[in-house]
Amino acid sequence: MAKATDGPVLVIKTAWGGKSLNTDFRPPSAGPYEFNETQLENFKKQGKDIEQLKADRAAKSGHYYRLMVNHVKHVLGDIKRVVPDYDAKQGHEIAGFVWFQGWNDMVDSGTYPKRGEPGVGYKKYGEWMADFIRDVRKDLDAPKMPFVIGVMGVGGPIEQYSNPRYKVTHANFRAAMASPTKLPEFQGNVAAVRTGLYWDKPLEAISEKFGKVGNMGRQLRNKAKGYPNEDGKMTPQQQREYLAEYRAKIITPEDERNWRRGASNAGYHYLGCAKTMALIGQAFAEAMLEMEAK
Repeated sequence: MAKATDGPVLVIKTAWGGKSLNTDFRPPSAGPYEFNETQLENFKKQGKDIEQLKADRAAKSGHYYRLMVNHVKHVLGDIKRVVPDYDAKQGHEIAGFVWFQGWNDMVDSGTYPKRGEPGVGYKKYGEWMADFIRDVRKDLDAPKMPFVIGVMGVGGPIEQYSNPRYKVTHANFRAAMASPTKLPEFQGNVAAVRTGLYWDKPLEAISEKFGKVGNMGRQLRNKAKGYPNEDGKMTPQQQREYLAEYRAKIITPEDERNWRRGASNAGYHYLGCAKTMALIGQAFAEAMLEMEAK
């Protein structure tokens, strides 16, 4: 963005992990969170205080949305605090917004009980995303602000998934995330960036190997049938030795080096791969610049 812009660029980041759009970042125009019939029935069976649950969820609705907006206004209210050479006479423009979230909604079977149904399961997410875009533009007084949606891409392109178990739900969620771009009001001013294009497949392959090692360790401890310790005669030391040999067979020294160099977190955080994040950030900037050009 700096290379393409004649002037300084200020990035204001607000990020709290493990948060949803359906509750935590719920936009004002969506109203408070409402439990669906399936959830209410389950609460009744569990003997829970439904009215208290409703009140608690209503209080949480939009809490982080409000924190986000307040933080942005706080920074813009005194820009010299973070940019000492800021020229107040020159002023500033809120030039764009990037939304990069999704995991907590994608795995929320309570809020989205029909996740496996295309166009239905995550439809509400798409509606709330559209509400979010409208509301944040209004609250930041930036009615034409370009908006980029970073579409969940953990696992890479759907057609390349090594595990078919998640194909349907992940595909449905990604479609819902990108759905606001199809609305007439958002044509040319809202873009969806498919972050799955930048998922690191070689690192994923190494991650799967580590997963096999972890699974072997569990099976040895649990004396699982069909595994070396099913008779329970292996001592803890023998289990460790067996696991070390097993690991050495499937994880090569090159794998070890690439993992240390390339990964720093779990899959739901794109394996903490800096290369992946850099490419995603570049794609966000390019999408923003394309909208500005229009």
